[in-house]
Amino acid sequence: MYERIHDLRKDYGFSQKDMANQLNIGQSTYSDYELGKLNIPISILIALAKLYGTSIDYLLELTDDPRPYERKKR
Repeated sequence: MYERIHDLRKDYGFSQKDMANQLNIGQSTYSDYELGKLNIPISILIALAKLYGTSIDYLLELTDDPRPYERKKR
């Protein structure tokens, strides 16, 4: 998971500081997320999935399909 989040950040051309600012966290906290030193809170996973236009399952490496799931209509 950590490598995937790192790779997505690089693919989008963001620095760790950019991501930290986007997520309203410290740069060292974001760095610790990428290094696997800290567990990533669900609120941050949701924000990352929205930012990258993907699913949390993709971030967690539960799927290799980066497309987000369609929302079911009620």
